[in-house]
Amino acid sequence: MSASRPEDPQPAATLNRNGAVALITLNRPAAMNAVNQEMSRAVGTALAELAADPRLRVGVITGAGRAFCAGADLKELAAGHSVHDPDHPEWGFAGLVRHFVDKPLIAAVNGFALGGGTEIVLACDLAVIGEDAQLGLPEVRRGLVAAAGGLLRLHRQLPPKLAAELVFTGEPIDAHTALRHGLVNRVVAQAEVLGVALGLAESIAGNAPLAVSASKRIMAGSLGAVSDWADAAWELNEAEFRAVRASSDAYEGACAFAERRAPEWRGR
Repeated sequence: MSASRPEDPQPAATLNRNGAVALITLNRPAAMNAVNQEMSRAVGTALAELAADPRLRVGVITGAGRAFCAGADLKELAAGHSVHDPDHPEWGFAGLVRHFVDKPLIAAVNGFALGGGTEIVLACDLAVIGEDAQLGLPEVRRGLVAAAGGLLRLHRQLPPKLAAELVFTGEPIDAHTALRHGLVNRVVAQAEVLGVALGLAESIAGNAPLAVSASKRIMAGSLGAVSDWADAAWELNEAEFRAVRASSDAYEGACAFAERRAPEWRGR
């Protein structure tokens, strides 16, 4: 899977399979993996493949070279070109920020990730970040707003007043501060980012895939609930639980526990 300009032999993003893990690499290192139309198409297509293939259970997203993602390709925008996939505008920026996949996504933040790069991180479920990397939304310094989900997600993932400070000042947040406030899961040496992210993905992939996907749908679907006492949230919770409870994997999990062996998940 890949997409690129006709004159560019390199794909704008790649998907490589590591067992049950889909490694999606943003692949414009000379442009610090800035997002153009080809990258949005390639990443969106990779996520669609992850969603459709039952053999794939987790996605890891990282960047080629020294950057994770520098955000939108400003040269493309200045030339009047869109950075979205024209065939799938519903996927949003980078083919990802509005593209819900009910399998966990882990951002492996291997370098620069301000602006749209941070918005990709915010759209992922987990994040591993290099100790020298920073996150932030500097859009107000350029007369813009963080419209690729940054203003919708940052205040849900950070204390609201801290999120407001970052948005209004445009100042970045360092890796260890991001970890302290729960914006990322791990801070590691730059060279270890991808390995740690893949290890986390393997841990997730070892669990029952139906249960993991249902858990993600419940958490995502209940975000809009007025409270955790709301009937709609509990109805979603019960519907997902009934489906998982009736699966072969639920029976296998109980049998494997009783027989003191590793379960063999079938995803049904």
